[in-house]
Amino acid sequence: AASPGEGATSLNRRNSGSGNEGMEGGLASGSGGTSAYLGAERGSTSPLKASPSKRRQSDSDSISLSHRLNNQVGMGMVGAGGAGSSTNLAELSQLPLRTRSKSPMNLGGLAPKIGQRDALNFAPQKNSDSSLLGDWRNFSADKLVLLGQETMNNELVKDKGMRISGPGPLPMAVDPAHGVGVDPAQAQALSGMMDSGKEQRLIIVANRLPFSAFKGLAGDWKLQVSPGGLVSALTCVEGYSLTWVGWPGQFIEETERESLKEAFGKKDCCPVYLDADTTDLFYNGYCNSILWQLFHYIALQQEGTLSETETVQDQYEAYKRANEEFMKAVMSQYQEGDIVWVHDYHLMLLPALLKEEMPDMKVGWFLHTPFPSSEIFRTLPQRDDILMGVLRADLVGFHTYDYARHFVSSCCRILGLEGTLDGIENAHMGTITRVAVFPIGIDPDKWINELDTPSVQARILEMRGQFSGRKVLLGVDRLDMVKGIPQKLLAFEKFLEENPEWRSHVLLVQIAVPSRKDVPEYQKLTSGVHEMVGRINGRFGSLTQNPIHFLDCSLDFHNLCALYSVTDVLVVSSLRDGMNLVSYEFVACQSKESPGVLVLSEFAGAAQSLGAGAILSNPYNVNELSNAIAYALKMSDGERQQRHRQNFMHVKVHTAQAWGETFISELHDTHIEAALRTMHIPPKLNIFTLADHYRTSKSRLIVMGYNATLTTSANPKAQANHHHKFDQIRTLTQISEEVKSYLSSIVSQPDTEVLVVSGSERYKLERIFEGVNVWLAAENGIFLKPPFKEWELVLENVNLEWMESVQLVFDYFCERTPRSYVDTRETSLVWNCKYADIDFGRNQMRDMLQHLWTGSISNAQVEILRGAKSVEARPLGVTKGGTVQRIIQAISQATSIKPDFILCAGHFMRRDEDLFSYFDKPTEEFAEGLPTLAATFGGCPKHITTCTVGRKHSLAKHHLKSSLDIADLLGLFVKNHS
Repeated sequence: AASPGEGATSLNRRNSGSGNEGMEGGLASGSGGTSAYLGAERGSTSPLKASPSKRRQSDSDSISLSHRLNNQVGMGMVGAGGAGSSTNLAELSQLPLRTRSKSPMNLGGLAPKIGQRDALNFAPQKNSDSSLLGDWRNFSADKLVLLGQETMNNELVKDKGMRISGPGPLPMAVDPAHGVGVDPAQAQALSGMMDSGKEQRLIIVANRLPFSAFKGLAGDWKLQVSPGGLVSALTCVEGYSLTWVGWPGQFIEETERESLKEAFGKKDCCPVYLDADTTDLFYNGYCNSILWQLFHYIALQQEGTLSETETVQDQYEAYKRANEEFMKAVMSQYQEGDIVWVHDYHLMLLPALLKEEMPDMKVGWFLHTPFPSSEIFRTLPQRDDILMGVLRADLVGFHTYDYARHFVSSCCRILGLEGTLDGIENAHMGTITRVAVFPIGIDPDKWINELDTPSVQARILEMRGQFSGRKVLLGVDRLDMVKGIPQKLLAFEKFLEENPEWRSHVLLVQIAVPSRKDVPEYQKLTSGVHEMVGRINGRFGSLTQNPIHFLDCSLDFHNLCALYSVTDVLVVSSLRDGMNLVSYEFVACQSKESPGVLVLSEFAGAAQSLGAGAILSNPYNVNELSNAIAYALKMSDGERQQRHRQNFMHVKVHTAQAWGETFISELHDTHIEAALRTMHIPPKLNIFTLADHYRTSKSRLIVMGYNATLTTSANPKAQANHHHKFDQIRTLTQISEEVKSYLSSIVSQPDTEVLVVSGSERYKLERIFEGVNVWLAAENGIFLKPPFKEWELVLENVNLEWMESVQLVFDYFCERTPRSYVDTRETSLVWNCKYADIDFGRNQMRDMLQHLWTGSISNAQVEILRGAKSVEARPLGVTKGGTVQRIIQAISQATSIKPDFILCAGHFMRRDEDLFSYFDKPTEEFAEGLPTLAATFGGCPKHITTCTVGRKHSLAKHHLKSSLDIADLLGLFVKNHS
């Protein structure tokens, strides 16, 4: 497919069912193409500068976050020499968020329940700013502060009787008082983002370039513009210089490639050349035969032989090669600060490939087709790689809420990731991918202005004379399996059968543009449709007229405008459609006095945009569709006009240009917010520098966590197959023999002590570290085992009277939640649901917490801690930081060690990260009655390093990505010392 537009003007250039037809409708999510964030409670920005003729006015505060930051920079908020300083960033963090004038619909797991019809009600509000066209998502957000103290986490804003939850957790501010470490590279990147001194470049990456290439008479290359929704949507975006990257649409011999590249270069285009085999396997194979069909709910063909399975794998390998070629082409054009916008299912691996090359690149990805439910998508053999490729983008966009919801569900159920208020959280990467809804539209002025031209007016008069005395039903579709043409014909046949008085007064004009003529399934479909047309015409026709005019061709723009204008009812019976912009074009061409009626399939994306003014029907129900046609033909003039007003209002406001401007603005803002959000993620630890400190030190103390620190469960490479996360046997944690040998070597070095802190039971730790002479702290430090000695009790008089009551609650929910389990320890209990169904487990966890916090044990001496997929009950006041302080006293007394090198590393719950604070502040009193760290060792150690495992917000000063990095660090300690 040449472009994402599915308007009828582009039908003549479609030759396959895999075109980017997702531009066929969408969820109206606010004035001017305002996006609705999936799982994020924050308003979307107004579009960037639109052309003067199309600029929409809104309240004075309605400017984008990026422009607001730029303006503050221009006014001197961030000095020339201090853009990256924590003080200036803190000032920057206090900028109000009220400049965002739209509040998107909350699509997260805790979203308020809004009826579908109510959520799509775009009738004008009384006494409201007419420029906003009654968008119910407009509400005052003066209380919102981007990074400040005031939030609306729990506040509900009511507007027109609807409940809209607040913005949820916002990025944390830099705290100058405490000197929280800010990665200088992050601060510099943020400063660069706000540099508006030059026009920013936008790189559009799509399967096809916006030009078609052909040879002229002189043998030179000629380029012709390919019309389409994507081209028209982005060419009107101001403030950006556009560069297009895409496939030229045909195989180009190597001898011709350089000259064609030069011709495309003059049009700011970069062609991607693919060899013939890759093109066939990539485009006709994996894209058309696998992804396009699956995304349109057509089940994958079951391979009957091993060779067919190998063919699918070959297609996917070609898909990867093609995405890699696109990546190389983008990198050849990329300059620092550019925005890269990737389009459609052809390039779902590209965001990850780009991020691997340039982690700070601004990358957005948009899907122009439906996204199937997780139960359909999980049948894709390469589902993990496809999802992970998309999730590396900063912003992922869809046409409708349903598609976005399906995507989030797939990420949660297939990859085991967490859907948060900010989007999809990838704990291993430490990133959050924002998911939002951006419904596309058309350029209505183009169609409206064309209707006033003399040639179209003459054609309208001619058609009215030709169709005189008959109501005109129209269908404009590709001859494709998902367009529902057979269902439409059957419904029309039933209407004629049940309404004989209409047989001579109604006409169905069906334009069906053939596609993929060489595919047997499509050939069969074409023959079947032709048979149906012949049968209906033979049954209900006469010598002078037939009830169906069937055209196996496309119409030019002028004729299509005229045909839309004289149509009384447009019937869209798609079985699946990304949007279906044909319905938008029809609405734009209707007169206010005598408009036509839109009968729209509920399975088209446009049903969520035009549903208020259209007659929605289920194309699989022939009776329902037939009744919808009858109702549309008999509809009163008043109702026709009322329905048309609602549809026209939406089409006029939600244009293709507004869609493009809004997505780009949101992508820019999302990237800025991501940088702000990650400022409390400590910088990565330089293991080589730390190894040098270790080598030069004379006395050392190493404090390590156990789970996800020394075990293999936190290693992403061991979790390459994400569905193994739900396999309780394969995901059992264990410490590798290599790590155990490193620990044995380290503790054998003079004046070196190692302490392992865990919440596990005593017998487990003793069995695991048998033969390794390290200090072991079990049950969160309540029990301590020195090397070569028996276990000792660190905390006395621990109240455990609550355990029996909590055990009953945990056991009850364990029985109710399949694949959950209870880990019963001596002093604590853990209920874990990480292997259970993600939604059911989350709901069960919520019910359990409510029962524990409000039940009879709510006043017991027990602390209930909620993890991502677990609930822990432990004695009140017990933390790893508190117990380790006592353990350090015991180590100092037993060994007389005075370390000049201390390393504390681990993957701890937030409640236990006071352990990092104890080591980072050696001169501060941590617990009343106990000496400070400096007092314990007779002075402050020269080198103290705290490190969390995982890229996340933490009280530690540094981070390492996984237990694999911890193993590498221990290996360096051994190597450098030897």
